[in-house]
Amino acid sequence: CMTGTPIQNNTFDLYAQASFGNPGLLGNQTYFKQNFSVPIDKERNLETSKLLVKLIHPFILRRTKEQVAKDLPDKTESVIYCDMYPHQRLMYNELKNQIRNDLLSMDEKEGKMKFMALDGLLKLRQLCNSPLLVDKKLKGQDARSIKIDTLIYSLTEEIGEGNAIVFSQFVQMLSLVRAELDRLGIPYAYLDGKTRNRADEVDKFMNTPDCKIFLLSLKAGNTGLNLTKAQYVFIIDPWWNPAVEAQAIDRTHRIGQDKKVFAYKMICNDSVEQKIVKLQERKKRVAVEIIQTDESVFKSLDKKDIMALFD
Repeated sequence: CMTGTPIQNNTFDLYAQASFGNPGLLGNQTYFKQNFSVPIDKERNLETSKLLVKLIHPFILRRTKEQVAKDLPDKTESVIYCDMYPHQRLMYNELKNQIRNDLLSMDEKEGKMKFMALDGLLKLRQLCNSPLLVDKKLKGQDARSIKIDTLIYSLTEEIGEGNAIVFSQFVQMLSLVRAELDRLGIPYAYLDGKTRNRADEVDKFMNTPDCKIFLLSLKAGNTGLNLTKAQYVFIIDPWWNPAVEAQAIDRTHRIGQDKKVFAYKMICNDSVEQKIVKLQERKKRVAVEIIQTDESVFKSLDKKDIMALFD
């Protein structure tokens, strides 16, 4: 059974592969859920994690990129912290308080709480990116986005003659960045899920000297592309699944890259984005201990965890 990411969402990903490659190794689904999945994914039981490692280790052959490409240049990952503009902060706080009050009045057992929380978190994340993602009617100063201004400054003033790829989960956000690049007369390549001429856009970026920026949607461009021309990566908005971000950064950090890679994650201070990053770190520890991958974050949260996102 061959895969690059044995655990993408939770430990049941591993169970599916083990059941195919070595039936019976981890018992039936009920047994695995009771004895491994719940203790590891929900209860963070370290001893159970160690037991699972012992069971699967003899049947896993793994070579990391560091082992295969020993001459690959270093990769540095860091965070660009952004302070929202006053109008952006006001909108954010009002929306956050409204969502929090709605959630406090709900019963977790109704089953609707997580759906409402996800919808609320989506809007807050969009607002961190740009007020225009929440209210398209905004004009002038009220429509300004600290992330777009910071990104454009980084692309035009800080990376010099370097080449950069820019990821966002939100196609609307990429559209706003495109509009700003068009206004400044800066050439770029672009790819999202609706792009038909993917190869042409990749060729434009890789082989056109004046094209130094590639805008990509996180889902459409995080795998299957070799973009070693770039040595800078900007992830505008954090994603629940750290593996998706890692795969996006590795579009540049792969065989053929001869420059050091700098990856930047853009985070708004005092926002849900900071909490998402902390959840990424906390929730992936157990899976990292099992097989150096990540797991889904949101599904295992209880009401206390959810409300903490809106504090």
